[in-house]
Amino acid sequence: MLRGILELTPAAPDPVTGQVRFTGTTPRQTHGRVFGGQVLAQALAAASRTVPAARPAHSLHGYFIRPGDALQPITFTVETLRDGRSFSVRRVLASQNEKAILALTCSFQEPAGSALDHQAAMPEGVPRPEDLPTTADVLGGINHPVAQEWAWSRPFDIRHVTPAIYVDPAAETENRNMVWMKTFTPLADDPALHLAALTYASDYTLLEPILRQHGVAWIQPGMSAASLDHAMWFHRPARVDQWLLYVQDSPSAQGARGLGTGAVFTEDGTLVATVAQEGMVRLPEGAAARRARVRGAAQRMAMRTVLRRSWRR
Repeated sequence: MLRGILELTPAAPDPVTGQVRFTGTTPRQTHGRVFGGQVLAQALAAASRTVPAARPAHSLHGYFIRPGDALQPITFTVETLRDGRSFSVRRVLASQNEKAILALTCSFQEPAGSALDHQAAMPEGVPRPEDLPTTADVLGGINHPVAQEWAWSRPFDIRHVTPAIYVDPAAETENRNMVWMKTFTPLADDPALHLAALTYASDYTLLEPILRQHGVAWIQPGMSAASLDHAMWFHRPARVDQWLLYVQDSPSAQGARGLGTGAVFTEDGTLVATVAQEGMVRLPEGAAARRARVRGAAQRMAMRTVLRRSWRR
């Protein structure tokens, strides 16, 4: 599934600029919108197709401009900004019906040795992924299309270190969230593919430390949340079909925007990537907030009832 999403189709060059173009598609989405991590990964994959394989991506910066329609193909137009002795820079515009949905700038570098080498340490005492529930364990028994999609249709196995906040808010408020993640199926030995796949997964849970800090679950009635921008720095190579620990924090939230930062580690503690994303998170206020709390409690009770019934079957 993931390989198919990232295998873009070459399209005719831009008739005015001659810039290289590719076309990508979206798998079925219950809510009808393109997942942000998907369009980021596809944009990086498009840029990578215009750079020598020996020059991998080391950073990307993207802005989500408008929601994408999951039923429409996406056109990726790649502009070459620079090809130097060590670095290449590309700008990618993702569009649908001639309207931009994402603008991405990414940089690529020839491998280089350096006397400078250090990294932050991975947190200690984190439970092993094999000992944690899967998303299907948490949501698979809920008879709702979004719950079923998240439980069974995603290409990544995501396991929360602390209880997931899909339905219930965190028992204790904190601005940290940690998940183990890897693809369900093995990927080919293609470094560019693994970088794009990591980009895809990096958008899944990066707003959760914001929600945890404020005692909010994903099903919070009246909440509106969306990614605004996304940045990544790739430090060291890693396989995305092996377990990676994604440690996420939120240093600030204000003005209906929250910042999420993340560090991705391999199982042996190697720091693979650093991520940052600002998201819009709007919560109801005043009387609307009170009504939302009542609706939220009713929804959670209904979902727990569905879960109990499914487990009894």
